[in-house]
Amino acid sequence: MQGHASSFRLALACSMSATLIAAIAGPCPGDDRPHGIPARVPWTASRLVGSPEPPSPYGVEKTFTRIAWKTPIYMAPEPGSDRLWVVQAEGGPENGSRILRTKDDPESVETELLLEVSNRLIYSVCFHPDFATNGFVYVFSNSPKDKPSRKNQITRYTVQREAPFRLAFDSAEVVIEWKSAGHDGGDMAFGPDGMLYLTTGDGTTDSDAWNSGQTLNDLLGSVLRIDVNRRDPGLRYSVPRDNPFVNTPEARPEIWAYGLRNPWRMGADLKSGQIWVGNNGQDLWETAHLIRRGENYGWSVYEGSHPFYLGRRRGPTPIVAPTIEHPHSEFRSLTGGIVYRGERLPELDGAYIYGDHSSGRIWGMKHDGEKVIWHRELADTSLQITAFRVDQRGELLITDYGGAIYRLTQSAKNAPQSAFPKLLSETGLYASTKDVRPERGLIPYSVNAEGWNDGAVAERFMAIPGEAKVGFDAGRGWNLPDGTALVQTLSREIEPGREASRTRIETRVLLRQQGEWEGYSYRWNPDQSDAVLVPKEGADGEPGGHAWRYPSRSECMSCHSRAAGFVLGVTGAQLNRDHLYEGGTDHQIRALAYIQLFQNPPTLPPQMLDKLINPRDASGEIERRARTYLHVNCSVCHVEAGGGNAKMELGLTTPREKMNLLEARPQHETFGLRNAMLVAPGEPDRSVLLKRLSVRGRGQMPPLVAQQVDEGAVKLMSDWIAQLKPQRPLVKDWQIEDFQPLIAQIGQGRSLESGRKAFRVMGCSECHRIEGEGGSVGPELSGSGKRLEAQALLESILIPSKVITEGYATHVIETDDGLIVSGRIEREDDRVVWLLPPPPGQPLTIEKARIVGRKPSGESGMPPGTVNSLQKDQVLDLIAYLLSNPTPAGSTPP
Repeated sequence: MQGHASSFRLALACSMSATLIAAIAGPCPGDDRPHGIPARVPWTASRLVGSPEPPSPYGVEKTFTRIAWKTPIYMAPEPGSDRLWVVQAEGGPENGSRILRTKDDPESVETELLLEVSNRLIYSVCFHPDFATNGFVYVFSNSPKDKPSRKNQITRYTVQREAPFRLAFDSAEVVIEWKSAGHDGGDMAFGPDGMLYLTTGDGTTDSDAWNSGQTLNDLLGSVLRIDVNRRDPGLRYSVPRDNPFVNTPEARPEIWAYGLRNPWRMGADLKSGQIWVGNNGQDLWETAHLIRRGENYGWSVYEGSHPFYLGRRRGPTPIVAPTIEHPHSEFRSLTGGIVYRGERLPELDGAYIYGDHSSGRIWGMKHDGEKVIWHRELADTSLQITAFRVDQRGELLITDYGGAIYRLTQSAKNAPQSAFPKLLSETGLYASTKDVRPERGLIPYSVNAEGWNDGAVAERFMAIPGEAKVGFDAGRGWNLPDGTALVQTLSREIEPGREASRTRIETRVLLRQQGEWEGYSYRWNPDQSDAVLVPKEGADGEPGGHAWRYPSRSECMSCHSRAAGFVLGVTGAQLNRDHLYEGGTDHQIRALAYIQLFQNPPTLPPQMLDKLINPRDASGEIERRARTYLHVNCSVCHVEAGGGNAKMELGLTTPREKMNLLEARPQHETFGLRNAMLVAPGEPDRSVLLKRLSVRGRGQMPPLVAQQVDEGAVKLMSDWIAQLKPQRPLVKDWQIEDFQPLIAQIGQGRSLESGRKAFRVMGCSECHRIEGEGGSVGPELSGSGKRLEAQALLESILIPSKVITEGYATHVIETDDGLIVSGRIEREDDRVVWLLPPPPGQPLTIEKARIVGRKPSGESGMPPGTVNSLQKDQVLDLIAYLLSNPTPAGSTPP
């Protein structure tokens, strides 16, 4: 919507790292043209009030309002008392964490500081079942902040058994800890069996870089189960003998279930015995799981029930689909909840209540342990939900990262539904939809860089209520008042090339109410007289015989997200241009300043302002055109804290070296490209970015709404990539004989740090695990120096198909119906073979009775020439590094 333009600051000069000018222009000196808008006409016709949806059955109300909460992320009732404990993140890791205690009374005004830490981020607290007698409380935290060597800790403290019942700081005892520098999990609960269950994430920030999701030799990506009432030798806990992997070689016996990315919030229901975990997804899916003994939830081979990184090895047990799954068009960051057992909302008794941190939606599911009884949305809120917990009476409380605590409440029965306009003609935006004549007071505008809308052209208006003022910002989206509607009508030529066939397809409205933005879409009738509101879930159509996606409300807000600043097209850099008004052509900023729209009028002339260029203008410099296209169409997600969880940052002002794009190895999908990179300078056919832009369906980018390939963008990106110069140019097509006899003295005077750097720069860690990190597409390289001589290691790199490690060979199988497939054999038994084709192929199960031919292909999955951009000394350093059997600095692998 609104051109999909990013709200981030834009470079003034062609250099992508140029600094920004903070202020923006007023009237241009010497510009004596008549103003395009002679005077402001107040817009007073709006009927865009309320919501088109029936009232939610539930809502939320703020409670404990007499206490000033600061970023609360967790809450727990203290057993045997009338007190609640609240964890505050204090605005981010840089400010540490605090645990406060207050009386469980909505009128409470005082809090008591129980624990404050400056170097740890506290996620949750949990009371021992015998807390009344032993005073034990467990704290889940992560530290040291912002360091790659971070660890998760479960620390037991003792609360004094006599008034004033203080937490004894010197009683701290670390029960268990493990390496985690990203997805930390962060919750715990005692189950009905008295065991302590813990959630652990995959430990990294993107795409399971340590390959911990499907491995059992670490504590990551799992739900752990330990007994804190007993101690095994050398431990401060014991491992229950009935844990599923106690007798599995090399497995951590603490693991109860695995295959999770970032299990954020756990709930254990003592009545049913159910244990639920919410799991944050990566690219497209959010999930929640009813946890069972020994189950594998698929990460990072799968994201939810959908293929993610099929080339990775799987764990020893079958993959189990999630109990709950939401696409990113509905949820963006799922916060797991609890099974409700309170009395105020009896119809929710036994329901698992969970929600979404980003959208504020709250859902419920009843599950009898075998099947779903019901599953539906309960409330649509503006909260940033960090946890669902209960008070002393078992009633539901919700912590809001925005700085408050809420209760779930039942909406009034027979509450009147808002008369939200179902027709575009009823919105107050158009005096006549049939004549496409906007209401007086609507201000037309245009943007410098259009986003891709399947070839449609856009007509835009901003509707600012009454005499309300707009907050101007030179870089981000403007601060627009409540009641504002940003309107975009998309039209397309039904007969390409014939302008007379242009037909209105959709009008999108971005509406601000009560400080929140919401997106709505109106679908134009065939006779072009009016447009009808699209349902909440969106719709698919074929106007003029062409596939078209009318976005859902959530799809609208996937781009217009909090991370992107909500307002995308109404920025100084986008509106820094002329526009043809009814009163004549005028510069847009000049025109809006003249009618006194701004509460903070700009001061600099337009020529001194940031300005986007049109990426489709072939006269522009290709680097800036390509970067602008990525900025407008992609950076709304691919930006720090955006919805796209790849490491790329594609905003225009991001320095090239910090984009994580050029010569970066793909974190998951390679589309079968040879020696794939996200962008391979000079080689478009090896560039995953170009491939994603060129396809529709699985793997497409952008992932939402677009139904057609942007052929112009494909050509632009192909041309840009083709003219890029490799940062690591070809040095030589290295051969074995180039290193004789140097290989014999490999251990003398070599730089292991240079070798480690070469390993990472060449992308080896995407496929091979070493130092506790890396992928599993290729063999584990930890300990390779104990298995192989220097000569064999060099040959495995320069001639990868000469000797292929057992279990990693590609096999070709022919079946009795003529099907010929190739891939890696995951496993086999007397009846079937499980074959994993190269990505993006789906795993195959082939009955042995149908196989008529089977042989190794003789080709390694590792491409030759991967070190041809290294100097000779760097290659030798790489071999020396692999021979050194390295372990993580300062620690051992988890």
